[in-house]
Amino acid sequence: MEDSPKFPLETMRHSAAHLMAAAILKLFPTAKLGVGPAIENGFYYDVDLETPISANDLTKIETKMRTIAAQNLSYERKELNFEEAKALFGKYHQKYKLELIDDIEKKGTTKIGDEEYVKTSEEMPTTVSVYETGTFVDLCQGPHVDTTANLGVFKLMSVAGAYWRGNEKNPMLQRIYGVLFATQEDLDAYLTMLEEAEKRDHRKIGKEQELFFFDELAGKGLPIWLPNGTIIRDEIQNLAVEKERAYGYERISSPLLGKEELYLTSGHLPYYKDDTYPAMVMDDGTYYLKPMNCPHHHLIYRSKPRSYRDLPIRLAEYGMCHRNELSGTLAGLLRVREMSMNDAHIYCRRDQIKDEFKKVIQMTQEYFTLFGLTDYWFRLSKWDANNLDKYINQPDNWDFAEGVLREVLQELNVTFVEADNEAAFYGPKVDAQFKSVIGRTETMSTIQLDFAAKDRFNLSYTSSEGTDANDVFVIHRAPLSTHERFTAFLIEHYAGVWPTWLAPVQVALLPVGDAHVEACETLAKEMREQGIRAKIDIAHETVGYKIRRAETQKIPYMIVIGDREVGQPTIPVRARGTKDTVPYTQEEFITKITQEIKQRSR
Repeated sequence: MEDSPKFPLETMRHSAAHLMAAAILKLFPTAKLGVGPAIENGFYYDVDLETPISANDLTKIETKMRTIAAQNLSYERKELNFEEAKALFGKYHQKYKLELIDDIEKKGTTKIGDEEYVKTSEEMPTTVSVYETGTFVDLCQGPHVDTTANLGVFKLMSVAGAYWRGNEKNPMLQRIYGVLFATQEDLDAYLTMLEEAEKRDHRKIGKEQELFFFDELAGKGLPIWLPNGTIIRDEIQNLAVEKERAYGYERISSPLLGKEELYLTSGHLPYYKDDTYPAMVMDDGTYYLKPMNCPHHHLIYRSKPRSYRDLPIRLAEYGMCHRNELSGTLAGLLRVREMSMNDAHIYCRRDQIKDEFKKVIQMTQEYFTLFGLTDYWFRLSKWDANNLDKYINQPDNWDFAEGVLREVLQELNVTFVEADNEAAFYGPKVDAQFKSVIGRTETMSTIQLDFAAKDRFNLSYTSSEGTDANDVFVIHRAPLSTHERFTAFLIEHYAGVWPTWLAPVQVALLPVGDAHVEACETLAKEMREQGIRAKIDIAHETVGYKIRRAETQKIPYMIVIGDREVGQPTIPVRARGTKDTVPYTQEEFITKITQEIKQRSR
């Protein structure tokens, strides 16, 4: 294999998906094939099999893939008319391929979930393309590598369930995942990163540190926060309240429910109907669980007359929202059905947009610096004028809004990219994109410019000339995302080694025996009065075992109290990650740790 691959990785990965499908049919001749695209780091193929694929089967499939690849088979493209294609795939009883061909014939294109599977010109096609690799043939637009000798290095990883075409009403298929890289070195580096990711998995650490859990009796996607996790939530929220106060925000609170008319006015029901929980019909109307905070905030703005002198008005809330996510898409805290969003809405005049948007980005960067987050960039998400079922049709406002946001990013000299057809339905947005420590790309903070709310909610103010002006623009911003998503991100970022200000337990007091508990209680009381989270380990176990437990829990400081320490002017403090203790007077240590907490140092 060449050091510099002849083909793009995406092409190699797509070709490997075909190779995997060929191997599956060799081993399981009655398998029905769905689709097999390239994805980030690899590929997958959806298959319909009567029996579940096991780990042992993955090994067999991978071995068969290598056997086929060693034959140096070509990927040959052919064009077939619809009748020929139907006859070919009908011969092999590939019902899912026949369904796709029918779609292409009727619509000119077909989609799997949100992704276009076959792209065509504006004219209706008369043929479909297939690729042959040895005796295997697949419906595919391509492109592919020349031969199976150009595939790079691959490994099959796992199996998951996936509804055919992303629709829960369709059959559940088995999705077999593989990874592929140009060199063995690249593959090894990726596998090492996966091992690190497993160590940092927020679900694993969350269980070990007793931060949160899920219970089927409560419902999927509904996290239950334990005392330790609630401390972290509260500290992050306290930070947000402090920061927002400095930036001139006012805090508010809005209901968990709203009437149908509210969400029809906002546009959330037409655009987000599938993500909204089913309606609740009451004696005074139809209600929905709140999917977004913004409609309620708009009501607060318009609850009294506003003057041009009042603007900008900045309303902030850690508001709880609910989304009707499919159970199969839920992923720990990263994707949930109930979330508390670090939300705020800024109501400003046209001439204030740029300055306010700059301040939001600067605030966001201050948060990132505090948490030690460095590997990020911004994405300007724009509309698509050809997709009016997704966006409001106001071309002039779209051009103006996108232009302002682009100028802000350029003037702040931040790294950013632009993405078409990714905007919110009511305006463009800027997302903070992260490369996490485990290699996953995440969308964290979101800032959106809304020019639709002013008309939908009749938002206005009295101008300097005394006239009624309705050019109220709304900036939606959530720099700390949701408690759920941001906590998951931080768990993995810190690998559970929380900075002192965030640590659920900041000092572990370890009495050697029962006779030393009273001295620990006295010390703990002094610390708690200064806002330090101190906890006494009163278990009837050896002090060595208590030390190991404190180390496992990654507590920043521990203090062992025995006969030698009782009544002494100093206490022996052992910092996390060290073996030696440092003597401090009680006053010195309390001063040290309170400063560390106050400064939120890492």
